[in-house]
Amino acid sequence: MNLFKRQKSNVPTSKLASSLRDEKMRSEIILKSIEDGVILIDNQQIIQLFNPGAANITGWPSGEAQGIGYQAVVKLVDEKAQPYAPEKHPFARAFSEGQIIRDNTAVLLSRNNKQLPVSISVTPLFDADKQVTGAVAILRDETQERQEEKQRAEFISTASHEMRTPVAAIEGYLALAMNDKVATIDGRARDYLEKAHASTQHLGKLFQDLLTSAKAEDGRLTSHPVVVEIGAFLEQLTDSLRFAAEKKGLLTEFVLGASQQTIDASRKNESGTKTVKPLYYVKADPDRLREVITNIFDNAVKYTDSGKVTIGLTGDNQVVQFYVKDTGPGIPAEDIPHLFQKFYRVDNSTTRTIGGTGLGLFISRKIIELYQGRIWVESAVNKGSTFFINLPRLSTADASQLQAAEAQKAELQPITSLVGS
Repeated sequence: MNLFKRQKSNVPTSKLASSLRDEKMRSEIILKSIEDGVILIDNQQIIQLFNPGAANITGWPSGEAQGIGYQAVVKLVDEKAQPYAPEKHPFARAFSEGQIIRDNTAVLLSRNNKQLPVSISVTPLFDADKQVTGAVAILRDETQERQEEKQRAEFISTASHEMRTPVAAIEGYLALAMNDKVATIDGRARDYLEKAHASTQHLGKLFQDLLTSAKAEDGRLTSHPVVVEIGAFLEQLTDSLRFAAEKKGLLTEFVLGASQQTIDASRKNESGTKTVKPLYYVKADPDRLREVITNIFDNAVKYTDSGKVTIGLTGDNQVVQFYVKDTGPGIPAEDIPHLFQKFYRVDNSTTRTIGGTGLGLFISRKIIELYQGRIWVESAVNKGSTFFINLPRLSTADASQLQAAEAQKAELQPITSLVGS
């Protein structure tokens, strides 16, 4: 022990101090030279560090920003210019959730109220007791990137719209050519035409997905939300979807509740009396929800060779949760974080054989986010996949009130039309 102390004391104090000074200088050089903004706040949410990059982005000089709360400096609004709720701010979420928070769609209000598209990543800092004691944010100006993305989206939207017309015409002519009442063809020619017709339908689906994804990105996706009772909605949808699974020899079931009990057609329990099912109300466009569930269900059927596909429903007082579960090959862990990105497809022999646009899950995420919901997947290789969707739940009283308002609006619609004419 004495030897250790003697060896430790041999380190020159001046050398240690010089090393610390050099490290501090290097850190300052890096912070001053990078273009991105770096902001450090303490446990009182007061700004303690504000580099020149942050000053350039926000319009706040470093000397003025340091020492005040981040709320006055990092003002964020959404793409519709609506201010972030205090608890939804990335800094606040980093403190409350204790994890890295990333937001790539935020708009910053600079000191002179100029709107600046930014991406922000906030990392919480912890003490020895794993309590959040501060946070570091990286702020990046995304003006050029979003302008370029907007131009790409506009091009895709225009091109997809224009290309759908000739593709639809080709599909129509192929259908006529295969119609025995219109044309006479031999077996070989029919086989070629059927393959061409299938490829044309796939191309039409691609253009439709491209157009829908472009609309989803720039806020043009049409939506007509109404009160929907998810239990009846999913049960009916399961009945209409099961035929696609049965063609492949797969079972399909609809289950209700956390107990995962299958709901039968009679809706009766063992004693023969009718069971009382909970009512899960949400406000959403049923056509859009059907699009999401159908897309996930179709994917489950495509990638599952044997077993079953389950559509389930559960929830609590705040959330309605429904899911689609399969017994397919599962998804590798490294692919899961990217699964809902545009054009992303798991790269394996199965996906290459089956094909697809890589847009279905991206569109599904955008639709669910329209209704303040969340969609995610839990999966493991060779253990199947489960896609979950959470939506805010309406109480029965709120649902009844909204339904009455919808009915009144529907009654007034013809009167309004007559007055307008």
